[in-house]
Amino acid sequence: MKALAEGRADRVLPLLSMAILQAKAHAREVGGAKPLAVLWVGHASPSLGNHLRSFAKNYAEGVPVGVVSENGFRHFVGHPFDELNAEPKSEHWRASRSSHQVVNLFSDLNQWMLKILLANEIPDTLLSAPRINVRSGAELADAAGASTMSVSRFLQQLRNEGFLDENSRGPRLVRRADLFERWRAAALRPAPELAVRFVLRAPVRQQLQDLIAKQSPEACLGLFAAAEELKFGHVSGVPPHLLVPKLPLADDKKWRSVRPVAPGDAPDFILRQVAFPQSVFRGAVHRDGWAASDVIQTWLDVGSHPARGAEQADLIYAKFLRPIVETDLR
Repeated sequence: MKALAEGRADRVLPLLSMAILQAKAHAREVGGAKPLAVLWVGHASPSLGNHLRSFAKNYAEGVPVGVVSENGFRHFVGHPFDELNAEPKSEHWRASRSSHQVVNLFSDLNQWMLKILLANEIPDTLLSAPRINVRSGAELADAAGASTMSVSRFLQQLRNEGFLDENSRGPRLVRRADLFERWRAAALRPAPELAVRFVLRAPVRQQLQDLIAKQSPEACLGLFAAAEELKFGHVSGVPPHLLVPKLPLADDKKWRSVRPVAPGDAPDFILRQVAFPQSVFRGAVHRDGWAASDVIQTWLDVGSHPARGAEQADLIYAKFLRPIVETDLR
């Protein structure tokens, strides 16, 4: 079971995906058990049921899934739990909601600001971000290059959801394990990719390094290749991923040194279009002639990769992130 304050489909479905994966894993460990993935949301509308049914049909074969809300709404997909389905207690449930605007904690800009709030605990070899003792929203806005209004809404949402220490002298993140779990769920979304080869058959590593330099600052290594550059490498044999804001068109002169792979050819690397370019490229680490996604971004991105991605993510967490994430648990 997972919990979420708001029943928007773009937030519910990624978190439900994680619940499905974890339910399957626990069922295998117990033996003889069957998985069930349920998401509790503060408020949900009947239209969410349509999204749930479509998602379950495509991605949750053999796993009953459901959403339960405090307004009485229950929608399950899968026998026998669908017998529990119920409509909201009132058609006017929205009228009782708070008038406060709900902010997406994991928008592109907000992910960048989360990295700034954590930067003092992370070496600059693993994250490029301003390192300041943030004491006010104005200071955070200046460091992030954001408007004071955007920062104010961001901090208020963190406060509303219990992720800020109200007794500290400045914004300090608490309940980080829950925050990072939500962050990882928000990052679980399909990423357009394109397998490519260099036109010139010369050493790939040098050509890739030159290509990143030419595309700077909007290109960096990601996933396993980034983990390798950050000295957390664990998986070999996977083509490097190059993160870009948008996949190039066929006639883009900036990318004329590469071409899509022909059938039967192995790619030199994979172009991957990122969903959060500001957070990815502003946080990228530059060293030894390479640009690589930062340690948090690499952990977020690699975990869902089918080629031992979860194993690589677990290693990054165990070797570096655990003391930062679980600081309020010790």
